[in-house]
Amino acid sequence: MGGQLSIRLEFTSAFEVMDFVQVVSDQVGRDAGLDDDGVHWMGVAIRESVINAIRHGNQNDASKRVFVDFDRDASELRIRVRDEGDGFDPDTLADPLAPENLLKASGRGIFLIRSFMDDVRLQRASEGGMEVLMIKRVPQAAGSVQS
Repeated sequence: MGGQLSIRLEFTSAFEVMDFVQVVSDQVGRDAGLDDDGVHWMGVAIRESVINAIRHGNQNDASKRVFVDFDRDASELRIRVRDEGDGFDPDTLADPLAPENLLKASGRGIFLIRSFMDDVRLQRASEGGMEVLMIKRVPQAAGSVQS
């Protein structure tokens, strides 16, 4: 409801958890005052981040974990998705809009995440692995919004 909020989800690399992550994401977005479109697109960004963490970061290794942190204050939501993989250099990501990449079946996740969030940072996590930090600004009169 407009104040501080902090939630941490921790789970093994299993796609079955995606529905639960979506429910939490939707509730956090609504509570922050995002409209239905904002909740939906933020959810898409988080879903893409978690899929990348499981598939690319943790290489589908069920012994490795994914962490999703939601932190909210009066002006923004900060969502941090971290894996326990080897990491990568974000500067080496291929441009999904380059002609040679337009028909590829993958490689658009980070592009979509950047499109739907107000700020996105890809970095090696201090705890190991990679993390995606996503920021979504929230309406200043943040309160509980009924759908």
